[in-house]
Order: sequence, then C-alpha cells, then structure tokens
Amino acid sequence: MSTTTKGERVLSDKIINKTVVSQTGKTFGQTEDLIFESTSGEIIYLILKNPTPYAQTYDLEKTTDGRLKIPYNSVLAVGDFIVVAEEDIV
Repeated sequence: MSTTTKGERVLSDKIINKTVVSQTGKTFGQTEDLIFESTSGEIIYLILKNPTPYAQTYDLEKTTDGRLKIPYNSVLAVGDFIVVAEEDIV
C-alpha cells in the first residue's frame, strides 16, 4: 500500500471510487468526482457518491444537483482510503 500525505501531489485516478473516512474511522461515502481550480489544476472538492447518514449530519456544501462536497484541504492521506480531518470539513 502506498500512501500520499497532505500536501503531496496525487493523480485523480488514485482518488476516484475510494472510500472517504475520518481519522476515527467513520465513513462518509465514496468519491465520485472532483472539482478542480481551472488555472492551477488544484483539487478543491471531493464529490461523494452514496454518502452515509453520518456524512449527511454535516452541513456540507452541495453541488447544483445536491451531491455532497468534501473540501480537499481536509484530506490528510490517500491510500487504500481517503482520510479526512473532521474539524477541517466545516
């Protein structure tokens, strides 16, 4: 297993369809898509598919079609899972 930590570059195909979890192991859902900053290519948001009831307890921003957005700056590590810091989500 290779893990990418906060601040390192990561390819989008390493993020799509990964399960998003908190540091304490709570599941948010899976990544379906990404939102990029068009000029820099920087990832701004992970878009969730099949969000869990736990993810829906947060007041997360939503896409125009209602899908939940996780701020990419909350991502701590990308490996078998995408680990996010709950305190950085809101």
